Amino acid sequence: MLKIILTGAGGPGGPAIIKSLRIAPEKLFIIGLDNNPNSIAPAFVDKFYQSPMGDSPLYFNKLLSIAKKEKAKVILPLNTQELLNLASHVDDFEKIGVKISISPLESLEIANNKYNLIKVCEKLGIPYPMAILVENFSEFQKAVLKMGYPQKPVCIKPPVSNGQRGFRIIDNSKDELNLFLNQKPTQVIISLEQMSKMLEKANPFPKLMVMEYLPGEEYTVDILAKEGEPLVIIPRLREEIKMGVSFRATTVKEEKIIQYSALIVKELKLHGIVGLQFKKDENGVYKILESNPRLQGTNVISVASGVNLPYLAIKMLLGEKFTMPKIKWGVKMIRYWDEIFYDKRGHTFTL
Repeated sequence: MLKIILTGAGGPGGPAIIKSLRIAPEKLFIIGLDNNPNSIAPAFVDKFYQSPMGDSPLYFNKLLSIAKKEKAKVILPLNTQELLNLASHVDDFEKIGVKISISPLESLEIANNKYNLIKVCEKLGIPYPMAILVENFSEFQKAVLKMGYPQKPVCIKPPVSNGQRGFRIIDNSKDELNLFLNQKPTQVIISLEQMSKMLEKANPFPKLMVMEYLPGEEYTVDILAKEGEPLVIIPRLREEIKMGVSFRATTVKEEKIIQYSALIVKELKLHGIVGLQFKKDENGVYKILESNPRLQGTNVISVASGVNLPYLAIKMLLGEKFTMPKIKWGVKMIRYWDEIFYDKRGHTFTL
């Protein structure tokens, strides 16, 4: 059997990606990696390994050792944290016959940085949100006012992050008591006073982007690209998001998003499975939010829409021919919680 390594397999999107690989036309042996020894991954994969964190200096040698031992042929990364590390060692994996679904290092250094990505979109004529990079508390205060606060909400996020880590919407117009009583504590809304209290004593001050708030619909795009040439582009509307993960989504044929995505893929010479995110501004204009230059967990909706991107990526990486399936637009996905159990010997089971 063809052996595949899926990193970050215990993350929220891991089970859905594994499910996609299980329904591929050929049987695959799936080796899952995760830094958490008690992750859900062992219940879904054929073999599980605990690995160091993706940005650890120990990560490369551990992954290379597993790939050699298992005679794996393809690595599908699911974790943003490991991408630069993996891209730096593509040649080492090639020498042992392993292909990685990953873009070149110089492409990732732009795609992984939200501010750098905005600069590329400015050059390409792709709409982008106004953003100011700040490196101290004084710059932060000035940037918030320049973005229209308090008349308008303002966003703040680090240039390099994922899964809503470090993302907040500064908005003093919200009723804090209502948020406290009626909203679960996963809201990204924060007052300027709270944000300022957090940042004014920060040492060192974290590099942050103060950005235009985009109130409209949010879209994520799943893309399969071959050395800068987009093979398929599938946008999806994110209708409900919890903790940065889509819980309701629908595939939509938005031509503008497809056009913008193709331009970015070509300019950055992206390769393998990559993701982009767009959001509408108050005038309904699609603006770039960020890039996820890796396999995304909610990619499974593209699989349900007829295009098994993880499997097609494997075929492409191995140089095998395949026919691109027709996309079924308008497919809706709804996610729900499920459980995995461990017995006292460490074996997983479900009810």
